[in-house]
Amino acid sequence: MSDFKREIEVLLPPAEAYDEFARYRALLAAAGLTPGEADFVHLRKRSIDARGRQPLVRLRADIYPTTPPADLFGPWFQYPDVSKARRSVLIVGAGPAGLFAALRAIELGIRPVVLERGKDVRTRRRDLAALNKEHLVNPDSNYCFGEGGAGTYSDGKLYTRATKRGDIGRILRLLVQHGATPDILVDAHPHIGTNKLPLVVAALRDSIREAGGEVRFDTRVTDLVLENQRLRGVITASGEALEADAVILATGHSARDIYELLHRRGVLIEAKPFALGVRVEHQQQLIDQAQYRLPERGPLPAASYSLVHQTQWQGKQRGVFSFCMCPGGFIVPAATAPGEVVVNGMSPSRRDSRFANSGIVTAIELEDMDLRRHGVLAGLRLQEQIEQRACRLAGNTQLAPAQRLGDFLKNKVSGELLETSYQPGLVPVAMDEVLGAGLAERLRQGFRNFGQKIPGYATNAAQIVGVESRTSSPVRIPRDRDTLEHPEVRGLFPCGEGAGYAGGIVSAAMDGERCAEAVLAAVS
Repeated sequence: MSDFKREIEVLLPPAEAYDEFARYRALLAAAGLTPGEADFVHLRKRSIDARGRQPLVRLRADIYPTTPPADLFGPWFQYPDVSKARRSVLIVGAGPAGLFAALRAIELGIRPVVLERGKDVRTRRRDLAALNKEHLVNPDSNYCFGEGGAGTYSDGKLYTRATKRGDIGRILRLLVQHGATPDILVDAHPHIGTNKLPLVVAALRDSIREAGGEVRFDTRVTDLVLENQRLRGVITASGEALEADAVILATGHSARDIYELLHRRGVLIEAKPFALGVRVEHQQQLIDQAQYRLPERGPLPAASYSLVHQTQWQGKQRGVFSFCMCPGGFIVPAATAPGEVVVNGMSPSRRDSRFANSGIVTAIELEDMDLRRHGVLAGLRLQEQIEQRACRLAGNTQLAPAQRLGDFLKNKVSGELLETSYQPGLVPVAMDEVLGAGLAERLRQGFRNFGQKIPGYATNAAQIVGVESRTSSPVRIPRDRDTLEHPEVRGLFPCGEGAGYAGGIVSAAMDGERCAEAVLAAVS
């Protein structure tokens, strides 16, 4: 063998692809080598090709004749001590946007102070348990609020199409450095899992603190320190005023009180389209058999799907699509205030639940909102109305309204519901009463189309659970395209999902890094 690595791509049956020894021999054989002729095989990418009669696994690998380079997975990041840095930045929110903004700020020599309204990942578990078992909603600590943000206890999917917003590989390497499995560097649709992501989040926080940054929990921002259209800092619920050279606002898509605060203080915000619908739940085995066309999936991971359909209703065309599909997962209560019911999906790293669930949502455009009455907060008000109606119709607890899918297509209330992964429990309700006729009809059209694409999908073997309403922010906080600073308020850098500039863990993390770089440019 030559002194240079060989790049190889093969298609293997799942039994070979997921057996380490069999995979090693197959890759060497494809390169025309024997085990004695190669020192190391580095798997670079793994994806499943299920288009043929039998699913195959596509592998790309590098084969090295000698010991591979030390920086094979990229450089490990080293952080300077910024405890006495001349510049500081307040970061509101400890989700992926806020945490990665803080780490990038440290790299750039800026001291970050992260303010999180919720609790650390470990303490947060108690509030999630109370939400699931006792139906108690803590407005500051729940599936949306707390260290790590909404993704920490939802799913941990790392796939993004935002390839032009930053270095995706850098974000994934940082996650691996802080405890995520190296598989996320290989898999086409990487996933950490809700059981492992909290440990990664805690390690990210430790890196911030060890470098001289600060992370405060139970610290809710209630007001702004504004002087002559410049944001000097924030005021917390305890009355403490904190000031810094700049403020990165990374509060996530459910921080409604922040939108209300900005609007009340005259800071420009805009109404934004979003999506709203339900969660649909199937037996995972049904999805596996439909996608893989095998009686049992064997070593293959739990199958997922991605669906989209354009609908027509009363002269309006709207998309209906799957969102945050969770194979081998659970439906969880995602309310952020008493008196509302919101659902989301999550999967553990093994994706070994008997259930598959996905959001099935329809686009809500500006013309679908009551802008005349509610102005820029019209989308937020629509979310609230539907979430509160869902709660009321299901009995004013965290029981969720549900309907078997076949019954929903026939506009029939279900007499009996299926077993569910949703721990608080379900109540049979006509989903039309929750969503309204227009949204329900769009979803029906979508489900009928999806039933043609996946055998057995649109039947009473599935059920829908409401409501999936926190797909993205219904408000955008504008910012300059180049400087990322608010166009009217200097020192304010809107960031991540809550500001309308990201749609998941990786895209939010990349946006956080960009905002930290923008702060450096502004304060230098």
